[in-house]
Amino acid sequence: MTARNTDIEKAAGVLRAGGLVALPTETVYGLGANAEDPAAVSRIFEVKGRPPTHPLIVHIGGAEQLDDWVAEVPATARLLARHFWPGPLTLVLRRAPRVPLEATGGLETVAVRVPDHPLALELLSSFGGGITAPSANRFGSVSPTTADDVLAELGDAVDFVLDGGPCQVGVESTIVDVTGDVPAVLRPGGVTRENLEAVLGYPPEVPSASGVRVPGQHPSHYAPRARVVLVEPGQVIADAELAQERGHRVGVLLPPSLADAPVKAHAVVPVPQSMAAYARGLYGYLRRLDQRGCDLVVASLPPEEGLGLAIANRLRRAAGPRTPA
Repeated sequence: MTARNTDIEKAAGVLRAGGLVALPTETVYGLGANAEDPAAVSRIFEVKGRPPTHPLIVHIGGAEQLDDWVAEVPATARLLARHFWPGPLTLVLRRAPRVPLEATGGLETVAVRVPDHPLALELLSSFGGGITAPSANRFGSVSPTTADDVLAELGDAVDFVLDGGPCQVGVESTIVDVTGDVPAVLRPGGVTRENLEAVLGYPPEVPSASGVRVPGQHPSHYAPRARVVLVEPGQVIADAELAQERGHRVGVLLPPSLADAPVKAHAVVPVPQSMAAYARGLYGYLRRLDQRGCDLVVASLPPEEGLGLAIANRLRRAAGPRTPA
């Protein structure tokens, strides 16, 4: 048996025993538990410090398993699953009895997806069940995109870390509610609105507020230790340098339009022109600025189209109001 197969079998054994496994996906690393074990699911909330009313995503091994986890599957859900699974798309549907309320935050809906990572799919196959897996980090902080990120933040609170290398998408999945007449995007992510419209033949709804609780809706989320301030692209350098002069240790996410401009700041991270590269690197950039000792991050929003919409969503949450310690 290869080392890879040994790791898969060990991880599957940990899940069967009610333990927690950090597993790689194409989006971010997840903190996984047996989706049908209420005690194991509850431990996820304890380790993360996550409010128990915030639902989790159930990861399954293939679209053919969807009927096992939800009460009914509308034609639209099957269409989207056929086109985007495995991949960074989560569907919200009515839960089947096998899904415990601990996994849904007490809701009668469940969020389900099929991850697009070979190790995650091998683990799901070996384990033979569903895995609830929110991001493997403390609630509200920057999501992990490497196994080292998980270990640095959660340490031995995780029973086993399955190292699958860096995540290739880098931001969480798109969440689409398909319980109504028209699919509604509840969280932008790795599948874009444009991707969805091309398959549906019409634009999905993007409600300003949703009655369905889903991951990533907390006002402050995906946040580094440093405070994040969002400004217009043309103001990034001036605002960063002013804050530096006032005594802050400033980190800058420098937009592509200013790539060659000098900046007087504590640390500078040039942002890629490619939105796919930016999404893949975003959480790593925020972690790097924390590691450099920055107490303030100055950034601007990218154009909100394609993956830029998901990046802008994460930056707004990172800059959101924080609950005092």
